[in-house]
Amino acid sequence: MNPMKTADLFDHFDDLLKLCSVPLQLHGGRRRFCGPIATVRVFEDNVLVRARLEEPGEGRVLVVDGGKSDRCALLGDMLAEIGEQSGWAGAVIYGCVRDSAELSEIQFGVAATGTCPRKSRKEGAGASDVPVTFGGVCYIPGHWVYVDDDGVAVSEKELVVPDISE
Repeated sequence: MNPMKTADLFDHFDDLLKLCSVPLQLHGGRRRFCGPIATVRVFEDNVLVRARLEEPGEGRVLVVDGGKSDRCALLGDMLAEIGEQSGWAGAVIYGCVRDSAELSEIQFGVAATGTCPRKSRKEGAGASDVPVTFGGVCYIPGHWVYVDDDGVAVSEKELVVPDISE
């Protein structure tokens, strides 16, 4: 799948999209990615992030509400490789990542609020497949998320910009 540019999506479907107001930095080897949303809510603990990325991704995007903590990373190169191998399109993280140079070499989309070299706790606390909210957007499992250098957009369903060249 060739993901749509967020600018093109807003040109055609502005009334169907919500735009994340939190600036996120792209770190993965995929600079543009999209897919159905799967979610986890965690705080400074990435056990559930890993567990989800070990599941078959089927082109989904894992949206992680990490409470915007900047004290540790919720994803690094090892988890990104697991996500890539499991068929996930990428991850949107309201929190930090690490191994940012290595992430850029992995064909897995990663958007996060920042970086931190410290690893997270491993207690398994949190929740999966629940609506999470950050940046003025509610991310609901099964809805769609579109990510590129211009931002993060969410819609209730998959959107496809018409091909005007035909």
